[in-house]
Amino acid sequence: MLLASAVVVWEWLNEHGRWRPYSPAVSHHIEAVVRAGPRAGGSVVLGQVDSRLAPYIIDLQSMNQFRQDTGTLRPVRRNYYDPSSAPGKGVVWEWENDNGSWTPYDMEVGITIQHAYEKQHPWIDLTSIGFSYVIDFSTMGQINRQTQRQRRVRRRLDLIYPMVTGTLPKAQSWPVSPGSATSPPAPPCSCPQCVLVMSVKAAVVHGSSGPLQPPATRKNMPPSGVVKLPPPPGPGAKALDSAGTLRGPVKTAPSQVTRRQTSSKPAGATVGSPASPPGANGKTTGRVALATLNRTNLQRLAIAQSRVLIASGVPTVPVKNLNGSSPVNPALAGITGILMSAAGLPVCLTRPPKLVLHPPPVSKSEIKSIPGVSNTSRKTTKKQAKKGKTPEEVLKKYLQKVRHPPDEDCTICMERLTAPSGYKGPQPTVKPDLVGKLSRCGHIYHIYCLVAMYNNGNKDGSLQCPTCKTIYGVKTGTQPPGKMEYHLIPHSLPGHPDCKTIRIIYSIPPGIQGPEHPNPGKSFSARGFPRHCYLPDSEKGRKVLKLLLVAWDRRLIFAIGTSSTTGESDTVIWNEVHHKTEFGSNLTGHGYPDANYLDNVLAELAAQGISEDSTAQEKD
Repeated sequence: MLLASAVVVWEWLNEHGRWRPYSPAVSHHIEAVVRAGPRAGGSVVLGQVDSRLAPYIIDLQSMNQFRQDTGTLRPVRRNYYDPSSAPGKGVVWEWENDNGSWTPYDMEVGITIQHAYEKQHPWIDLTSIGFSYVIDFSTMGQINRQTQRQRRVRRRLDLIYPMVTGTLPKAQSWPVSPGSATSPPAPPCSCPQCVLVMSVKAAVVHGSSGPLQPPATRKNMPPSGVVKLPPPPGPGAKALDSAGTLRGPVKTAPSQVTRRQTSSKPAGATVGSPASPPGANGKTTGRVALATLNRTNLQRLAIAQSRVLIASGVPTVPVKNLNGSSPVNPALAGITGILMSAAGLPVCLTRPPKLVLHPPPVSKSEIKSIPGVSNTSRKTTKKQAKKGKTPEEVLKKYLQKVRHPPDEDCTICMERLTAPSGYKGPQPTVKPDLVGKLSRCGHIYHIYCLVAMYNNGNKDGSLQCPTCKTIYGVKTGTQPPGKMEYHLIPHSLPGHPDCKTIRIIYSIPPGIQGPEHPNPGKSFSARGFPRHCYLPDSEKGRKVLKLLLVAWDRRLIFAIGTSSTTGESDTVIWNEVHHKTEFGSNLTGHGYPDANYLDNVLAELAAQGISEDSTAQEKD
């Protein structure tokens, strides 16, 4: 237990095992419900504060996020951070993803970046916290230490996350304090959705299977059921201060302003469990009562829920049908799950979509070669850099000397081009004041800096402009030895019903790192091999395959580095060219249907210097 002030950040666990922060506005909304205690119902409708999160609700009793259209559950947590850190100042660090939108860093990564920024460091290496990236504050860029690929980053100001003072438990349960269990019930939210939820809860508590009335019409009805509250954080836990001491601005939905009384139940009433068997008084429990609701009433609830969602400005989402039998109409399963969760009951009516990684079994006779593509497999071995040419001789092919440099910065060393290079590493053999212009893109640098950059790279005879990423020569990578197989299988991918499927199988064994790798002489692991990937057997799909073969030969598909999924270092990782590894679903974003995938991967290959012209070069 810690007696202190802290910033509260609500986070959810993604499929890669990383905790992702909700936005400050959403965290304020969740925190407001938490502080209201059991009287608020124990469920948070995220669409009330952010329309993009309309499918999601949070059940505070189980600490899970529930997606109503798929039934997917993800754990959530209430985490605490130093008030002087980034979330306490409203600072959010984000990186630009492939479609041009901005994604916030994990909270701990953002805090690390902000700390270095405040210390006025020129850059911060994230390797120590498990990421193979360097953040360069002078260019506001993220640099992949293995591939040298750069992405833009930005620092923006948002709401300050909610702040609390008092005795802070390391793991927060709900309700927030023991006092919440005996505090007088306050009027619930009067928005249409919450009125409906309260009416459902009342029906569950009273064991009614007849028409449900609004809470206001049942003010004086004696309670016939009981609801069990979760235990307090611990016998020695102290409550937070009376209001939870909210220091940051709170953004709540307009519907939360108006409150009204819905229950005459006295404070400190005895409570029990809705899922427990009938007690000595013989009264039925809430779960049994909900099971007795007939289909007509469930359908009426679903229709009413849709109407109040629209009336309250929360967008509705489609409900997917279930496979198999269910005690209720499958079309009502998603909405029933929401109502059950709001009533504090386990949600068990919906099933999440099934992950389909691989196609049905295929016999050897059904596997065919791909027309227009020679062979069915390809191996790579270690290719050492070409010898005989010094870095200065290599760069001479791509540079033009500039006798009168402009009065601007060299974006490598950040010194003026009219002054000597500011590079302080191993000394190249060229003079530090020489300036050169790259022949195709026209960007100007100290030649001294370009030689140093080349020496720190793969030294394969190619050069990539650090500003515009134009590639000079043939770029190669550091992919370890392995095998790439490719063939046709007689099954179709979702979204491509009119063609068969190209299956690619990558096999790379573990081994010892070479001189071109991060830690020469040290062993590296190779997790998840063989890796199966899929392309549609269409004209564009075959084009992508041919370019992937070029990328494989140039050792650009994989690299050795730190896994962004597991945090393991010295392991084989993907190298900036995305592959589809789900055959019959798209739950992780690595499957089909995906209308833009083939165009996106062509753009990624082009960024590595691989285009249709590359296939002709390989033949030559």
